Amino acid sequence: MLKNATKNRPIIIGVTGGSGSGKTSVSQAIFKQLHGHSLLMLQEDSYYKDQDEKSMDERVKVNYDHPDAFDTDLLIEQINDLLDWKKIEVPVYDYAAHTRSNEVIIKDPKEVIIVEGILVLNDPRLRDLMDIKIFVDTDDDIRIIRRIQRDIEERGRSLQSVINQYLATVKPMYHQFIEPTKRYADIIVPEGGENQVAIDLLVTKVRDIISS
Repeated sequence: MLKNATKNRPIIIGVTGGSGSGKTSVSQAIFKQLHGHSLLMLQEDSYYKDQDEKSMDERVKVNYDHPDAFDTDLLIEQINDLLDWKKIEVPVYDYAAHTRSNEVIIKDPKEVIIVEGILVLNDPRLRDLMDIKIFVDTDDDIRIIRRIQRDIEERGRSLQSVINQYLATVKPMYHQFIEPTKRYADIIVPEGGENQVAIDLLVTKVRDIISS
């Protein structure tokens, strides 16, 4: 059952799925098609926990696909601030250093807020803040290919390190924590950003909520 947001409250859309599922593409497609409305996108990856107290060896060994890797309390706190029309300071994560940088990005509240990440439907407190919950469902083989391309090109990782991490943590965490959250989704989108029909339907629904 989809919630109904009021005009006095921003609309929160949660978009989740496994790594490489296309959830970011879906989020960006919704974002792009809702031009004319004020929008904000929050990425769960910004909320990895600060690890300054750990050595680099310890940081590298952290399971970044486990719920404990994220500062979900901060994400929930900041979403509540946005719902109260307060600006927030979003952390900036340094992937090379495996910890937060000293920078933050100031974000103003908007009419529509898209919250995207692998575990955004895992915590019931976070789910309860959402008006629309979306699960992007993509085959495992496509997801690992996309992850390999992203981590090599954007994060400077070696092919072997990406494969090792996928087998050790990414795949088992997907089946343990991410895939089970599919049952909480209002809408399941196969094929990610290539599913234009699903994206058009989502955009229509959001516009209906905004105008109601």
